[in-house]
Amino acid sequence: MAEFHIHPPPGDVPVLSENALKVLQSRYLIKDHEGKCIETPAQLFSRVASLIAGAEAKYGADSGQIKGWHKRYYDLLASLKFLPNSPALMNAQRGGMLSACFVLPIEDSIEGIFEAVKQTALIQKAGGGTGFSFDKLRPTGDRVASSGGTTSGPISFWRVFSETTDAIQQGAFRRGANMGMMGVEHPDILKFLHAKQNLKAFTNFNISVKVTDDWMKTLTEAGRSVHIVKNPRTQQRYLLPRRIDIGSYTINDLYKLTAKGKPTSKQAGRFYTVSDIWKVIVKCAHRTGEPGVVFIDRINRDNPTPLLGRIEATNPCGEQPLLPYEACTLGSINLVKFVSFVEGKAEIDWPALAETIKLAVRFLDNIVDVCDYPVRNTVRLAQGNRKIGLGVMGFADCLFLLGIPYDSRKGIEFGSELMKFISSNARKASSELANLRGPFPNWSHSIWRAKRKKRVRNAAITCIAPTGTISIIADCSSGIEPAYSLVFVRQILNGSKMLQINPIFKQMAEKGGFYNKKLEKQIIKTGSIQEIAQIPPKMRRVFRCAYDVKPQWHIRMQAAFQEHCDAAVSKTINFNEKATVAAVDKAYKLTYQLGCKGITIYRRGSRDREPMSLY
Repeated sequence: MAEFHIHPPPGDVPVLSENALKVLQSRYLIKDHEGKCIETPAQLFSRVASLIAGAEAKYGADSGQIKGWHKRYYDLLASLKFLPNSPALMNAQRGGMLSACFVLPIEDSIEGIFEAVKQTALIQKAGGGTGFSFDKLRPTGDRVASSGGTTSGPISFWRVFSETTDAIQQGAFRRGANMGMMGVEHPDILKFLHAKQNLKAFTNFNISVKVTDDWMKTLTEAGRSVHIVKNPRTQQRYLLPRRIDIGSYTINDLYKLTAKGKPTSKQAGRFYTVSDIWKVIVKCAHRTGEPGVVFIDRINRDNPTPLLGRIEATNPCGEQPLLPYEACTLGSINLVKFVSFVEGKAEIDWPALAETIKLAVRFLDNIVDVCDYPVRNTVRLAQGNRKIGLGVMGFADCLFLLGIPYDSRKGIEFGSELMKFISSNARKASSELANLRGPFPNWSHSIWRAKRKKRVRNAAITCIAPTGTISIIADCSSGIEPAYSLVFVRQILNGSKMLQINPIFKQMAEKGGFYNKKLEKQIIKTGSIQEIAQIPPKMRRVFRCAYDVKPQWHIRMQAAFQEHCDAAVSKTINFNEKATVAAVDKAYKLTYQLGCKGITIYRRGSRDREPMSLY
């Protein structure tokens, strides 16, 4: 750890909830060798703001101006109007990394695989998350020329990455997180789809299968067509026999197609069809919540730098598609802070929000200059593209204050209007920075120049992150999710539990004279207030929680934000215990139809451990 310097706060001390203090003390504040906190939350925010303000020197700011930026950035954080991703709060001025999102390539060689393993360890030790595509790895049983033997396949090497994350877990700031992806045309796709059906396997990975527009078109128009897979090493095409054992099959068990051979309709009975593969995806997701699905062509249509390569993976929660060796820093605006009351009526303070967006974009852009990237290869792309991910948190709480139900046309329209405003102002801020500092170095090779004819400082500017921990610090709902429950228990890294009570609901219920401990216990049993008669119907209609909201409304909200988002949207589509496989199938297809870039679902009770739970 770098030598510790106290950073006196240049502004008001932040007002924090009891749970926020617990999280900060547990994971963020600097401790001495005995584990005792030697830093206050105000000093933490000052430490971060000081580092970010220091980046202004690169662009000509003198000491007096840097001092002024320190105050502005401190006030931004201490007011809880905006917070950057956790690594920035944890590592600033401690000789560490500030970015949260990385994608690493996995090349088809022992040297390439284990170089990626080493890089993963370095990134996760510093608190970052990693995403991978396993597409390039040759399938199980394929020839290895150097040894004369055969390969054990992508799943076995995937296990090495998972165990690496487990091995460095004890010394890391936070729980290691990964995203594993595989294209639907890889010969080992059946193994990949079933790998996480064992709930004890790959617990530090989220997984998604990548599907193309052509594949989705085939599913819709000719789902009974046989599914063709391709060896990434040889480009040889194969069919997947229905009789193969998913756990043990190799490339030699597949049916080889000749160079000009085309599958016939008669073969559909003996081999997996496109529709069969889709059903496997949906059934697995219904059972365990995985795999998710990523619409990879849609992601690449929004790839801002296609001349630098195709995007093949995302960060662990799916909101930031990145090129291999690319990194991104995230930050989120707390929407609750921009709800004002005029003559008793709640409304958004749009000018104040615009001002914060502008400052937050500059803050995130500065991070690119002061971030200490643990993997040298990421520096070139991170600084060449300068991707940032500005998003929001507290959206559900914002709706509560405005009196708008999440699952309503008005809710969807407000979400779209809000994200359009954020995107427009964030792009304007990035353009202003480009005029001051120059566009991102790879701008001349990007769609910003070729198609959009716009100079911007950052290749990607907006995304919607899950904001799991920083939303606890800000004492607001996470990302754009509906409230999980108005009263629930949250598990944090060290295994301790925190009771969380929605402060807006509590305040309104107390004002209405019906809040008490008995009510708390009623809510925590079911996660819903919809059957509690003592709560007024109008209030029940507004305070809808995750499992009160039907899946199609979750998806419509995701699509509303995606429409105005450079990168992607992290969003869980919640299903209750009784949801059918057909309901999950419908949701996956609706996500594609509405223009989303991917989908993650979770059916309540389908896993033993959940980070948020009821009694």
